Amino acid sequence: MDSRTAAHTLAQIAELLEMHGQNKFKSRAYRSAAKAILSLGAEDLDPLVRSGEVKRLSGIGPATLAVITDLVETGESRYLNSLRGEMPEGLLEMLRIPGLGMSRVQLIYDTLGVQSVEELEAAARDGRLATVKTIGPRTAERIIRDIEMMRQSVALSLYARAATEGERMLASVRSHPDVIRADLAGALRRRREVIADIDIVAECRTAPEVVAASFTRLRGVRGVSGSGAELVIRYVDGSVMDLKCVSPPHFAVALWHATGSREHLEECVSAMTNRKLYLKDGEILDAQATPLVLASEEELYGALGMPWIPPELREGRGETGAALQHALPNLVTYEDIRGVLHCHSQYSDGTATIAEMAEGARARGWSYVGITDHSQAAFYAGGLKPEQVLRQHEEIDRLNATMTGFRILKGIEADILADGRVDYEPELLDRFDYVIGSIHSRFKMTGDQMTARVLAALDDPHLTILGHPTGRLLLSREPYALDIDAVLTRAAETGVAVELNTDPHRLDLDWRYLQSARERGVMIEIGPDAHSVGNLDFMRAGIDIARKGWLERADVLNTRSADEIIATARKRRL
Repeated sequence: MDSRTAAHTLAQIAELLEMHGQNKFKSRAYRSAAKAILSLGAEDLDPLVRSGEVKRLSGIGPATLAVITDLVETGESRYLNSLRGEMPEGLLEMLRIPGLGMSRVQLIYDTLGVQSVEELEAAARDGRLATVKTIGPRTAERIIRDIEMMRQSVALSLYARAATEGERMLASVRSHPDVIRADLAGALRRRREVIADIDIVAECRTAPEVVAASFTRLRGVRGVSGSGAELVIRYVDGSVMDLKCVSPPHFAVALWHATGSREHLEECVSAMTNRKLYLKDGEILDAQATPLVLASEEELYGALGMPWIPPELREGRGETGAALQHALPNLVTYEDIRGVLHCHSQYSDGTATIAEMAEGARARGWSYVGITDHSQAAFYAGGLKPEQVLRQHEEIDRLNATMTGFRILKGIEADILADGRVDYEPELLDRFDYVIGSIHSRFKMTGDQMTARVLAALDDPHLTILGHPTGRLLLSREPYALDIDAVLTRAAETGVAVELNTDPHRLDLDWRYLQSARERGVMIEIGPDAHSVGNLDFMRAGIDIARKGWLERADVLNTRSADEIIATARKRRL
């Protein structure tokens, strides 16, 4: 039994426990165990179980160890089989539809006997679903759209999850004795926000097709397509690796080509033509049909008269033209960040105290953290009443008095109300060091209404940052209707920063608009929207997306000091 299959089994148990309405801590324990087992990356868990190493892993308890032991000894889980036997298989798939919770799925099953996504769609289209209590015609129509969205996204993963999976796969490929070097390629290397598969290019010291074939015989492999040295390998948990093995002379060109994008490759081929070079059979040839000897991508781009172009920029959005003019941006780095400004604490819906969030930020090398709990309109998220705000500010003052070289800023994530007003009275807003304004309700307003709402908020002198501007949730909720160009233009006029929210489900503002924001002179705040200390690490993916949007250090608000942040906010209030 391999790690991947065991982790997949534990994750399935967690989902079924949730579906059965079990205590959430019980399902969480199985998810934690799945992560712990997957981290081992073992092809055979048997010796690790027998030696007791698995038992000593953090996140493994008696119940989850029993499941793992069962898998090792019998190849299957009796507990999983019993849970499956108590519930129609299709109900679990229905639970993955955005907006359908456990109680609603159970209600639909009890009322209509629907037990698969296909049956649910049919019931929605023929009118039966609309007759179910609490649903109605409008919800039935939305469920049809949500089913379509689920089908479109079923093969996609969020960037953060794919990045973690990609590192595991890459480590496995690099550990092969006949692999000289290997690197990630494709959409993951370009830092796209959602990923279909993990592309890896490997340089091999022996026959590439033999090396590639060896990966198809590993445990946990469900299916293989392709041929020779280029294979698509599908695993039991749904992960997909697109593996390309090459001999040493071809690695640089193969890595560049597998990284893409198609538009970028076309621009590079055009540059080749201008220099009397051409691409053929994985090689770049000169006018005499002699292959160029290229040991790296740097040499490849040099042959085209360009400096190396960072992979995240390779989208055919002007990067080759900028490279030919030696005008590529000096992209922001993680080390440029001096603090974070979008963080929640136990005062609203966070899980950590202010002191714990501060210590987490300090441990990551930052010099400040901004606490931005929800405002009173977000009552469902424990939004702060005015008296709670004052109490929180007193606590922050006490903590700051004990600190040297670090500062906690008094922020708020204030709701942008339906008419564009920023939650709280002006007198209370004046007490904050800065204000993030976000939309958390009334998502279905028309484009004109939503745009007017946001523009009105941008005109409020108390607003420092526009939070998660389009409200999207990747793979589950589309952005609300909004004229982004109008919003960015007004933000530039008013001096309001726009957020790149780095929650893996958001990554909002979309990187495609970041370049436009930069050209307009709009300042971007990169915020983790952290609801725990661990969430502070969302910043790493956020920096990747910021770089993809061509952002430099000077374009990012929180590359500045705490005093500069406060000065920026106060300047708007004058």
